[in-house]
Amino acid sequence: MTASFRRAALGVLAICLLALAGPGVATAQETGAIPLDAVKQQMQTERTGSVRPPPDAVTNAPMEPGVTRPRDRVETGEAARIEALEALGVNSDATMWGEIRHGENFTTQVPGSATGFLVQDAGMWWEELREKGGPLQTWFIWSVGAMLGLLVLFYLLRGRVRIEHGWSGRMIERFKGWERFGHWLLATSFILLALTGINLLFGKDYLMPLIGKEAFASISATGKWVHNNIAWAFMVALVWIFVAWVAHNLPSRLDLVWLAEGGGLFSKGVHPPSRKFNAGQKIIFWGTIVMGASISASGVSLLFPYELPMFAATFEKLNQFGISQALLGQTLATDLTLIQEMQYAQFWHTVVAIAMTVMIVAHIYIGSVGMQGAFAAMGSGMVDRNWAIEHHSLWVEEREGGGRRANPSATPAE
Repeated sequence: MTASFRRAALGVLAICLLALAGPGVATAQETGAIPLDAVKQQMQTERTGSVRPPPDAVTNAPMEPGVTRPRDRVETGEAARIEALEALGVNSDATMWGEIRHGENFTTQVPGSATGFLVQDAGMWWEELREKGGPLQTWFIWSVGAMLGLLVLFYLLRGRVRIEHGWSGRMIERFKGWERFGHWLLATSFILLALTGINLLFGKDYLMPLIGKEAFASISATGKWVHNNIAWAFMVALVWIFVAWVAHNLPSRLDLVWLAEGGGLFSKGVHPPSRKFNAGQKIIFWGTIVMGASISASGVSLLFPYELPMFAATFEKLNQFGISQALLGQTLATDLTLIQEMQYAQFWHTVVAIAMTVMIVAHIYIGSVGMQGAFAAMGSGMVDRNWAIEHHSLWVEEREGGGRRANPSATPAE
């Protein structure tokens, strides 16, 4: 009785379970209920807000290797802002970061005058200019290398420019002590600025792999301190030499004669007349003053970040006088952010530094190994009279009273 009852109870329980399970399975199959994989995918979508496209979806993926995948067009209704967008990834939406990139203003929790600009496309061209093998490094190598090559060629063809009448043994004071102090203050500060600047331009790419990161960090930290502080000595010296020599460097008709005869540098026996400074020296003087003032202005702007913007106002003047249109064929943007101001300042600072370095390399050559007797002018301040007559005859006449034309001595000193 008991065994029969147990078997009957189990049979009834099995029938009940089949009755309950059977209709449920049939209903799921008939109504197309979501499979387990689909449920997992839906849960993932709710957590991440995105989902991969199905395998049969039509996308803009490249059809063959090596073909660049075209970017999707993002319709925002503002074509001008879309055209300025250069750094968006493919299939980007008009998210908050896209709006920031387009120039929308957003507040941040970080204090500062430039912290509202979180993303800006202008940084990309700036980074490309400064990258390894980029334009700035290339311009420096080619321009300085070309000048060095020309000087070597000049030396091989012309040789050292010597005093044709030999040493006279009579010395004339060319520069007083305070003049030479200003010159050497400018020269020393420029050389230190050039060396530390070259490290900023090339050091990370070429010096750091050779000496290691720690040594490079120490050198660069010291170089940065030197660069920032020696800059003030450079600016003081720039004003010093301007005050000392501007009256002697005003253009005159004699400069045209000197330039037409190449200053006598390319032909023996040719000595065009000049006063205290000839046309070549005047070019060096005004090049130093103009480029030195420009590099100082951009340098001060970099020393005080975001405090002294200068390019928006400069671009506005260039547009106003039509200079930008004449040179570039277009007007320059004047609605610059503070970060863009810093990028333009650094770019201009480097470009002018390269041009000034090329000029100073030529000046150093002529004032040292390139011309006999020239270094003494800034060394001791005294020059041989024959040297002075061959290169600055009118200046010698003025010193000696101007009553007679100065002639080199007939018999050079032994």
